[in-house]
Amino acid sequence: MTSGGFLARRARVVSVVLLLVAGGIVLLGTTQTWLTAVVAQNDIPVTGSDALPIVQPLALAVLALALVLTLVARVLRYALGALATAAGIAMIVAIVPVLVERPVSAVATTVTEHTGLAGDEAVADLVTAITLSPWPVVSLGGSVAAVLAGLLTLATAHGWRRGGRRFDTAPAAPSSGTVDPIDSWDELSHGEDPTR
Repeated sequence: MTSGGFLARRARVVSVVLLLVAGGIVLLGTTQTWLTAVVAQNDIPVTGSDALPIVQPLALAVLALALVLTLVARVLRYALGALATAAGIAMIVAIVPVLVERPVSAVATTVTEHTGLAGDEAVADLVTAITLSPWPVVSLGGSVAAVLAGLLTLATAHGWRRGGRRFDTAPAAPSSGTVDPIDSWDELSHGEDPTR
């Protein structure tokens, strides 16, 4: 059995699980300390959601997309795959500058809450150093996984089985003539639908 055959048969499960894991990793990452601003020899921790407020809602959107993906028809699978890919790319675009530049704007809100001084220039004068934790890298990995899951969804959605068939009902046969009201009550008593 080839791995391609496995992926073709299990693409829906792989896509949904990968989106759930990716969204969960990024969501967990945003609750952790990403940066530490050193102000007057005091360390001020800055969580991912404080440094980049947009990433946490995007992670929640990826989780929601994973759940909805299990229920929708083919056309919407493509739309959700595109949305998951776009959300992952948006998270990557937001996280990379924090990793590369460690901008003062990422710590400004938290430093302002601790010191009372507002404005990027005033905060930049106060902050002597900004250190980085591993959590932005972990969140970046989750974002890349979200992009890959979205692309996998786009590539394989055409072959997924349609969900929810077990809940579909067969169309009712047209009735032939008038139905006696007593027979309708008897059908109802037997668990049958008297309106068909």
